[in-house]
Amino acid sequence: MITIHNVHKAFGRHQVLKGIHLTVQKGEVVTILGPSGSGKTTLLRCINYLERPDEGQVEFGGKTIDYKHPSKKDILFLRRHTAMVFQQYNLFSHKNVLGNVTEGLTVARKIPKREAEEIAMAQLERVGLADKAGHYPNQLSGGQKQRVGIARALAINPDVILFDEPTAALDPELVGEVLEVLLEIAETGVTMIVVTHEMEFARRVSDHVIFMDQGVIVEEGSPHQIFYQSREERTKKFLHRVSPAYLYQQV
Repeated sequence: MITIHNVHKAFGRHQVLKGIHLTVQKGEVVTILGPSGSGKTTLLRCINYLERPDEGQVEFGGKTIDYKHPSKKDILFLRRHTAMVFQQYNLFSHKNVLGNVTEGLTVARKIPKREAEEIAMAQLERVGLADKAGHYPNQLSGGQKQRVGIARALAINPDVILFDEPTAALDPELVGEVLEVLLEIAETGVTMIVVTHEMEFARRVSDHVIFMDQGVIVEEGSPHQIFYQSREERTKKFLHRVSPAYLYQQV
């Protein structure tokens, strides 16, 4: 579904991405792991042009786009076929839950309001928040806010959903409810690219795991290969530091 070639991104003199190559198949759940500052979020934001790469190409849905010189139509194509779930929710505080989910449908997709609300309610039901449709973000817990963000992404029926550390801003007791929703979505065959620090989620749900460090992909493979048979010393050190002991045992 998506192949990116030789993606570079710098902020000033700091090279954040140093020639990333990545392929994601339709229906795959790809998780991206790595220490803070490794370029994971920047990579995610470059995929749909929330950040402008300095160099590289993306092949997506049979279309090849030059990241360095995209047309407005190219950018619109990327935005229409992807959705992003943000770490800090990015909800409109002045709109209720239903309004937050319908916004992209009515404004970007020009879907009539009544139809947009029907779609939004179906997705809110899917994430367990249909009863909160009239509430405002300040009336919700962090986990509920993130589930609204997920419903908003699902509502536009994208080809791929990009998740930027969707549990990072949550209190520990709220992490499980969001991960459970992600697990249910993954089981429906939605293509997902997830930047996460949740090792157990990555091990259980991923089809493909990527470990990044210092702007490069150090190692990638199946969850079994990465968690139990990793070859690169940087990967091993990272897993020793952040994973439960049982996840990292050579077999």
